[in-house]
Amino acid sequence: MTVRKRSWRQRLWAQLYIMADKEGVTLSLEEEDDADVALAYKTPAKKSLQEIQQLDPGDESLRKYKQALLGTIPAAVDASVPNVQVTKLTLMCEQAPGPITMDLTGDLEVLQSRPFVLKEGVDYRVKVSFKVNREIVCGLKCLHLTYRRGRPVDRDVFMVGSYAPRAEEYEVVTPAEEVPRGRLVRGSYRVRSLVTDDDKTEHLSWEWGLCIKKAWED
Repeated sequence: MTVRKRSWRQRLWAQLYIMADKEGVTLSLEEEDDADVALAYKTPAKKSLQEIQQLDPGDESLRKYKQALLGTIPAAVDASVPNVQVTKLTLMCEQAPGPITMDLTGDLEVLQSRPFVLKEGVDYRVKVSFKVNREIVCGLKCLHLTYRRGRPVDRDVFMVGSYAPRAEEYEVVTPAEEVPRGRLVRGSYRVRSLVTDDDKTEHLSWEWGLCIKKAWED
């Protein structure tokens, strides 16, 4: 059965239907039909990857489509291992004298005492590396809250996307941005980062230091 997305008219009829029921007013048959459709709409239940793969086992074309879309089901993963593991965050900058990468699999406290340096005015991109182990993750996103002297100065949200489990890591790169320039922006910042998804599951949160300088060697 195909479920239609509710239009603004259907939502309005649903509200009128509820109000009419409370007030003892009778709607026409056509209006009741529209209201029934609106009230009957429910968000589809979330299914596991195994359940999706087992749907319509006799439909070969559908099986091939699902395999092309979702890939092969990975080998069983220890239940104690998180479904999403964020492994690295890399500041990609062609002008940098060396790689700017933070390992997110070790002691995250270390990242606060070793600030990453960016030269003012350079272009950079952020690469997020992560693994999906068991179930499809929907609406994965990375949030960065930047503070200076204890006050928030910037909030950035990067939509990573939805991904199926696989043995290899995923790597997603953000669009290019320019580091602000000028005397007022130079200095030290604290960044609080969070990787979450549509289910509001917090896969990883950590803090790290960032320093904007006039030159790399300063």
